[in-house]
Amino acid sequence: MLSLKIKPSYGYELIQKISVFGFIEGQVAPGMIYRHLRELEENGLVFSEWETDGAGPAKRVYQLTSEGVEILSFWIDYMKNQAQKLLRFVEMYEEISTKRI
Repeated sequence: MLSLKIKPSYGYELIQKISVFGFIEGQVAPGMIYRHLRELEENGLVFSEWETDGAGPAKRVYQLTSEGVEILSFWIDYMKNQAQKLLRFVEMYEEISTKRI
């Protein structure tokens, strides 16, 4: 969803860019991406249109809906909160580890 917030895109382009976020190592399965895109569209978080301009075959271009932007914002807030908890946990560990030495 973040990639779609950056710019509307089609499935193959998303597959190429998704590794930038660091959550998936190696090649992303195209079936997984297209399945998630269909699910997001069914839930009203993205919409798609066929792009027929330019050379080559038509491409289905996906964009976030306003509800998709809201959900993405919710998840970003959730992840920031979780990251803060994890950092506190690591800091506690490091503090305890340095006291024993």
